[in-house]
Formats: sequence, structure tokens, C-alpha cells
Amino acid sequence: MAKIVISAQIDLPADKREEALKTAQPFIDGALSQDGCIHYDWSADLNNPKRVNVFEEWKSEAALAHHFANKHYAGMLGHLGGFGLEGAISRKYRVDAEDEVYGPDGKPTEQFS
Repeated sequence: MAKIVISAQIDLPADKREEALKTAQPFIDGALSQDGCIHYDWSADLNNPKRVNVFEEWKSEAALAHHFANKHYAGMLGHLGGFGLEGAISRKYRVDAEDEVYGPDGKPTEQFS
């Protein structure tokens, strides 16, 4: 069973982004409460005033499928749409290897054990 990671960039009108993020907490908390959710985060992109970055980790494809069928996912789509969604790019990744960034010597490494 492979972990699934999602990375998304969502663009909203710059003057609505902050409100969209502040009022999104019920959908974020709802996703975090689901079985198989490891991490679920929305954050403002400090380099683009329109952009919200989304990062998700799910234990399996089955956990992600459950999320997509859940009211919190449907609510999130409606929530964002209500702020004038201007664009979105979402990608999912199936993780085949995972390791620490820093080795025992405290130095970062690109290699996997």
C-alpha cells in the first residue's frame, strides 16, 4: 500500500484569498479527521497574492477515495468556488520511497537509504 501525496495551487482574487483561507477551517478540520489522512494543509503563497498552496498526505488510494466521496471535499469545492476561483492545478503522487532529509551527520542528502 503506497502513500499518496497531493500538491495543488489554487488561484483566487487577491482581495478574497485571506477570507477564503480564514473561513476554510471546517473543511480542513473535516479532512484531518478522516481515517487515512496524515496531513492536510492550505497556506497563502507569500510570492503570489492570489495563490493558495495545498499539501495533502493520505495513507492509501482507498483513504483518498473516501475523502473524495466525503462531505468535506464537496464542501471545500463549493467554498472555493464561492470566492471566484480563477485557476487551479492539482497533482497526485504515489510514493514509492520515503526517508529523512538529514542524515545522521546532520547534513541533507538527496539519496534514499
